[in-house]
Amino acid sequence: MTPVKVNVQSEIGRLKGVILHTPGAEVENMTPRTAQRALYSDILNLSIAQKEYSQLNGVLKKYTKTYQVNDLLKTVLDDRRQRDTLIRKICNVENANDYFDALMEMNSKELTTLMIEGLPAKIDTLTAYIKDEYYALSPLYNFYFTRDASASIGQDVLICKMANQVRVRESMIMEAIFKCPQLFNCEMINANDYSHEKVGEGGMAGSLVNAGLTIEGGDVEVINDHILLIGNGLRTSTQGIDMMISRFCKDKNCGEKFILVQELPGNVESFIHMDMVFTMLDRDSCLVYEPLILGDNEYRTVLITIDNGRVKSIKTVANIISALKRLGVDLKPVICGGDDEWNEEREQWHSGANSFALEPGKIFSYARNVHTIEAMNDSGYEVLTARDVIAGKKDLNDYKRCVITIEGSELPRGGGGARCMTMPVLRENL
Repeated sequence: MTPVKVNVQSEIGRLKGVILHTPGAEVENMTPRTAQRALYSDILNLSIAQKEYSQLNGVLKKYTKTYQVNDLLKTVLDDRRQRDTLIRKICNVENANDYFDALMEMNSKELTTLMIEGLPAKIDTLTAYIKDEYYALSPLYNFYFTRDASASIGQDVLICKMANQVRVRESMIMEAIFKCPQLFNCEMINANDYSHEKVGEGGMAGSLVNAGLTIEGGDVEVINDHILLIGNGLRTSTQGIDMMISRFCKDKNCGEKFILVQELPGNVESFIHMDMVFTMLDRDSCLVYEPLILGDNEYRTVLITIDNGRVKSIKTVANIISALKRLGVDLKPVICGGDDEWNEEREQWHSGANSFALEPGKIFSYARNVHTIEAMNDSGYEVLTARDVIAGKKDLNDYKRCVITIEGSELPRGGGGARCMTMPVLRENL
């Protein structure tokens, strides 16, 4: 394939390329005993999850260029030098050096499968038997949420520093994919390289050692080419956001740039990322979980202004909507769950605020969140089923605004929605 030049300047520009991973055996390669460690509260029914995912994948394949992680990873592994680099790194990080030689000799297709679905451990010693670990390399249970391990920001790709050990290999794989010259053309921001570095140069007040640095793609939203929205919570630390400030400060001639930070609850599973409470729908509308984004609560919204490589100000603001309006982005919020607080809470839990835009005003959402869908319909979004779009019964070009609904009885139980399951690499500029 011709290398793709990464460019994502917004959340809603017409989608021209997106990375996906169809959930496979890795989703079921767990037991109730290991589910919590895998960041699951239950084990998904894979056959149903795949049928639901096929609706998302089917519309995207019809509409834009899609890239499957398995195919991209196989291309990396086909190259002996790139294979050596990636496998050596994985084995070192996951204490599996005894398996390195065997992995290097596998064919690329088999190795790709094992890297994602898990590598069974050799039980040939008493120590290995007593350890009671089935896998030498654990399955990547969460990899169908391709949003988290990397994020496209303009023409850069952020390789994320994952908050949980079980997801670290995802970021290593995405790093290898974006480094592969046959696949993508981009500059890379590797958060893992900042873990033991000092930040604070370029005008930041103070100097911090980033031992607690974490940042995940679900917390990073590109509002436009000079405004970045980042969630600070379970998966993205203040040190991770400081790293992004430091990165912005390296460009001494960038003019004004803004990082808008939203604190998220640190003890509620459904608030794991920013995109679980706020996503863009159109140039002038967004989908929000009202109690956190607009209601009175203890969670701060902080605006950081960077001017030509120096931090100009850091201040608390009322909320995301009012702050964006002052920055020239005037948004009308559509409320996840509608106007009933019970519905709001329940549908936010099932990723009701987690939408994904194909282009301005044309977005994906789970059909199960009926009150959210109704609120969107009341705001001028025609309701289409993914099945009808795939079958050609509905043409997206016939609608100015629409919400494409995908079935979601199993997929949401993994902890995410349409935005979580998509990693854009190319969008048209607005």
